[in-house]
Amino acid sequence: MNDNLSEIELYLQDTEWPFEYSDHDRPIARAIVVDDEGYFYFVRAVRDDDFGKCTTIETAGGGVECGEDLLVAVKREVNEELGANVSVLCKIGVVYDYYNLIRRRNINNYYLCKIISFGDKNLTKQEIEDFHLSTLKLSYQESINEYEKCSNTRLGKLVANREIPILQRAKELLCVVNK
Repeated sequence: MNDNLSEIELYLQDTEWPFEYSDHDRPIARAIVVDDEGYFYFVRAVRDDDFGKCTTIETAGGGVECGEDLLVAVKREVNEELGANVSVLCKIGVVYDYYNLIRRRNINNYYLCKIISFGDKNLTKQEIEDFHLSTLKLSYQESINEYEKCSNTRLGKLVANREIPILQRAKELLCVVNK
């Protein structure tokens, strides 16, 4: 395999809430989504739940259904949350992180995806009513700035710690795959 396309693997701890135990793993498929002009697409969540009141920026993605292929899952999640049909360019890597508050270890499988077309979103009732999900279209630097701005909350800090290194790696990979 080309070393320029090698996947990264990160192991992160939750330093915001005390660790008691982890009682379940959640396999997750996530995407760094980019268009032909180099803009990145994210999901903004405005929430008030067990994690507190906060606004976060996150990559499109979510839980992998039992027996579902990761590539199928990432395309499904991007379509549901952004209304986008995408092609998967490559796998960026895996980030293992914890949400101690809900005793869960996340296994985040990240893919670099390019937009083919946009259509309708297919958000769940919870995504609409509890998380107030909306789409963000940002340049690379605007994305970094938004993650840093949202890291003023405990959950926002966990998300930024997980996603900024992935976004940085995605930018490097774009230089390779666009050659």
